[in-house]
Amino acid sequence: MKIAMIGTGYVGLVSGACFSDFGHDVVCVDKDASKIDALHAGRMPIYEPGLDALVAANVAAGRLSFTTELAPAVADADAVFIAVGTPSRRGDGHADLSYVFGAAEELAATLDHDCVIVTKSTVPVGTGDEVERILQGGAQGRTHSVASNPEFLREGAAIGDFKRPDRIVIGAEDARGEAVLREIYRPLFLNEAPILVTRRRTAEMIKYAANAFLATKITFINEIADLCEAVGAEVQDVARGIGLDNRIGAKFLHAGPGYGGSCFPKDTLALLKTAQDNDVPLRLVEATVQANDLRKRAMGRKIVTALGGNARGKTVALLGLTFKPNTDDMRDSPSLAIVQTLLDAGARVTAYDPEGMEIAAPMMPEVEMKASAYAAVEGADAVAIVTEWDAFRALDLARLGAGMTEKLLVDLRNIYRRDEVARHGFRHIAIGTSGE
Repeated sequence: MKIAMIGTGYVGLVSGACFSDFGHDVVCVDKDASKIDALHAGRMPIYEPGLDALVAANVAAGRLSFTTELAPAVADADAVFIAVGTPSRRGDGHADLSYVFGAAEELAATLDHDCVIVTKSTVPVGTGDEVERILQGGAQGRTHSVASNPEFLREGAAIGDFKRPDRIVIGAEDARGEAVLREIYRPLFLNEAPILVTRRRTAEMIKYAANAFLATKITFINEIADLCEAVGAEVQDVARGIGLDNRIGAKFLHAGPGYGGSCFPKDTLALLKTAQDNDVPLRLVEATVQANDLRKRAMGRKIVTALGGNARGKTVALLGLTFKPNTDDMRDSPSLAIVQTLLDAGARVTAYDPEGMEIAAPMMPEVEMKASAYAAVEGADAVAIVTEWDAFRALDLARLGAGMTEKLLVDLRNIYRRDEVARHGFRHIAIGTSGE
C-alpha cells in the first residue's frame, strides 16, 4: 500500500521505516528541511539502535523516501498517518494539539481523493473527532475516514516493538478505516500479533491508560524502595517476589530515580487535564505525578547525604544522563533534577553518557562533559550511576576507584552488588536496601 507519514520524529520515522520494511511504499514528510536533508544524507535525527541500517536498506530498495512537500507525498496515498509531536502545553499541562490540527488543515486543503487519515500521535480523547471535522470542512465533497492507531514503542527497542508488538490497536468509526489498517498490518499476521478493534475514542483512551498505569507501577516500586530502606528489607527481592505473581508481572518493577522521557510525563499530565475537564478525579494518577517529581530531587539529596550531608566544594561524577539507555532522549530525564540539586548544594558535577551528551550539554551548561566514565570520575568524591547503560554494567572498578578522591558509588539503578564493589574499597549506596 502507499503510505504518507507526516512527521519524522521518533514515532513517525520508526513507523515509516518499519512499514516500508513490510513492503509498503512510504513517503515521510516534515517541514524541517534540515531533518529531511540529514535523512537524505543517511543521518538519523534521533538515536535508536538499528534505525540507520533499516532506513538505508529501504531507501536503497526504493520503498522509503523523504520530502518537505506534502502534496506529492499524499497524492496517491491509501493512508496518511499523522505522527507529529504533542508536547505538554505551557500553563495547564494539556497536550499541545496545534501540530496535529495544523497537519489536518493542510490535508483538508491538499487531498483530492478519498483517503484514510490515521492519528498515530498520542492525543487526548476526542481529538479524532476534531480532525474529522477539519477534514470535512475542506474535503470538497471527499469522504475521508479518520482512525486512531496509537503507538506502543519503547525508546531503545522501538523496531522490535513495532515488528513484534504485544497488540495493535485500531480505533475506527467505519469499515473502510478498519480494512485499510488491517491490510497495512497484514505482514504481522504470521507473528499472530493480536489486533484489537475499538471505537476511535476508546483507542485514544487506551494509550493514555496504558502509560498512566506503567508510570504508576514505577512510582509504586520506588515508594516501596524507600520503605525497604527504612525497615531493613531488600527492594529487589520484593520486586521479584511480587513480580512472579502473573497478575502483577515483573516489568516496570525496577526501583530507580523516577520516570522521564517523551511519554510518561506528558501523557500523565494530559490524562489529568482530560479528567479535570470532565469532572472525573484521577487521584492515583495525580499522586503518581507528584511522587515522581519529588523523587528526582530526592535522588540528588541522596547523593548529598552519602557525602556526609555537605556537598559544597566536592565533585560528583554522573554516569548516564538520558532518561533510559539506548536513546539520546533527555526529555524530563531524572538527571536534570539531580544535577540541579547537586549544583544547589554547591557541588561540582562532571558527567559521561554514551549518546546523550550533545543534547544534554546546553541543558546543563554547568556540568563538565567528559569523554569516558573513567575521565568523568577523575578527582571525584562520589560517582553516581543515573542511567543503566550496558557500558556501565561491567566497569573496571579498580581503575574507577584509582582516579577518585573518595571511593563512593551511589548506584541509583542497582546494577552492582555490594560485595563486588566492597572488594575494591568502595562505599556502596543503592536503592531500596538498608545499610552500605
